[in-house]
Amino acid sequence: LEDVRVLVLLHKIGANSKPAQMTRKEWISGCTTLQLDQIDKIRAWVPGLDPGFMERTEFRNLYKFCFQFNRQGTHKTLEKDLVEMLIQLVLKGRIDNQRLETFCKFLRTTKDNAYDRITLDQWMSFLDFSLDCSDLNEYDEECSAWPVLIDDYVDFATSMEE
Repeated sequence: LEDVRVLVLLHKIGANSKPAQMTRKEWISGCTTLQLDQIDKIRAWVPGLDPGFMERTEFRNLYKFCFQFNRQGTHKTLEKDLVEMLIQLVLKGRIDNQRLETFCKFLRTTKDNAYDRITLDQWMSFLDFSLDCSDLNEYDEECSAWPVLIDDYVDFATSMEE
């Protein structure tokens, strides 16, 4: 995937029954609901699917969909390589670029096997953390309730700044 609008389209149409698949029924139902009954209407509609214009709740739903849609079979996690690719695709322009780059570098370089696969909770927590905590210097591990992944990421990112 090179264009996040494909994921937005799948989300809006309602491809929810199976990971990485859309059923014919979902396609027809989604296109009917969205009044996309001709290929020209779909072509005209797709350019407007930029997630940068979504409100926080709507974007959060899309972000969750991106995780769930990209799962393999019955797996409840995503491999960190896929997470790195998806997170850059979906969050680019939505969160601070340096935060995005340092998180991807953290995933690439960490030796902790616990982060070889990322859970939905960790995936969602990174988005919420990025939106709620703009300054890592103000992060207090003792007073927070973020997953350990976030604590380890903050340690990594702040050590890079020193």
